[in-house]
This record gives sequence, structure tokens and C-alpha cells, in this order.
Amino acid sequence: MLDKSRTPLALDTKRLDAAKKSLEEGAVLPDDSPYREDIIRLLNDSLATELVCILRYKRHHFTATGLESPAIAEEFLVHAQEEQAHADRIATRIVQLGGEPDFNPDSLTGRSHADYNDDMDLHAMIRANLVAERVAIEAYTQMIDLIGDKDHTTRRLIEQILEQEQEHADELSDWMKKAR
Repeated sequence: MLDKSRTPLALDTKRLDAAKKSLEEGAVLPDDSPYREDIIRLLNDSLATELVCILRYKRHHFTATGLESPAIAEEFLVHAQEEQAHADRIATRIVQLGGEPDFNPDSLTGRSHADYNDDMDLHAMIRANLVAERVAIEAYTQMIDLIGDKDHTTRRLIEQILEQEQEHADELSDWMKKAR
């Protein structure tokens, strides 16, 4: 029995017609969303965070010393490479939204949610990276809530990055226990 009080699910044909126009705009359709600039700003801050994390992980990779250092240093390098992939995906999304990715080194640490760290103690390195991952997890979790259904593609991107950041935190937490 069909419920007459519900609105049937149907595609918006006007939006489908709009998709056939303005091909010079590229793959992403023009969006009059009042949230576009906010989302681009959030993404640029996340881009800064990822770039600072890459630099921190690279520093730690090259300077880690101690009994457990070869394995941990290798883990730092893997994390740096994964953070680079996150940064690339975020920068691509910013461009898709009609924004400009902000790679300005003068403002990176000011815009980053996570801190840079140049400790030389292996345990302090692991701890600093774990703290940064936890901060990234919190920032991405909040972004997912803020974006909600305002931009499905960006939300999915952030959810995928969040999943990998949670894996990083788990791995670093395990290293913290081993490095005691």
C-alpha cells in the first residue's frame, strides 16, 4: 500500500539540465552554496596541518636514534608519505571547489591544527606524533559534523583521511607502549 502522505524520491531535472551546461567549469558543477568558502577555508587549514605533519614526520624519520629507532624511523617515513597523499587529495579538492590551495610556508604553522616538533628523544618523537594524530582526528571529526550534507564529496574525503589518521594513532600508541 502506497503512503500518500510521503513525498516520492525523485531527481531534480533542473539540476540535471544544469549539469549539461557550463562545461568550462570542469568536473564540479557551479555551486551557490553559502558554505563553499567556509569549506575551502577548513580544507586549507587541514592542508596546512598535513604539511606540518609531513615535515615533523620527515624530521623524526631522519633524526630518530636508539635501539628501536630503525623500525620506528621507517614507520615515521610511511606516515609522512601517507600524510603527503592526504595533502594532495585535499589540495585537489580545494581546486575542484574553485579555491586555491594555500602552500604558503610563512603561514603553515599558524594555520595548522598540529604542532611541529624537533625533539631528539625517540619517546618524545612518538608522543609528539601521537598528539598530532589525535588533534587531526578531532579536527577531522569536527569537520565531518560541520560539513554534514552540505558537501558529500568533501565529507567522504575527510572520512577516508580520518580513517587513516586513526590507524596512525593506533600504531603510534602501540609504539609508545614498546618504547617505555
